[in-house]
Amino acid sequence: MGIEVTGILGLIWLFIVIWAIVRTAQSPAGPVVKLLWILILLFLPVAGLIAWLLLGPR
Repeated sequence: MGIEVTGILGLIWLFIVIWAIVRTAQSPAGPVVKLLWILILLFLPVAGLIAWLLLGPR
């Protein structure tokens, strides 16, 4: 039994994760760091987004 995010909340969450991926891709960090952050955001969206907000490339 997992947590399902549907409807408008799911759409908002999708936009936030896409925004984080775009911001990461545009950051001045190295390509390996960018790739790692993008993979984290894709495979661990909740924990990855929280970690990105706290520790991600500026």
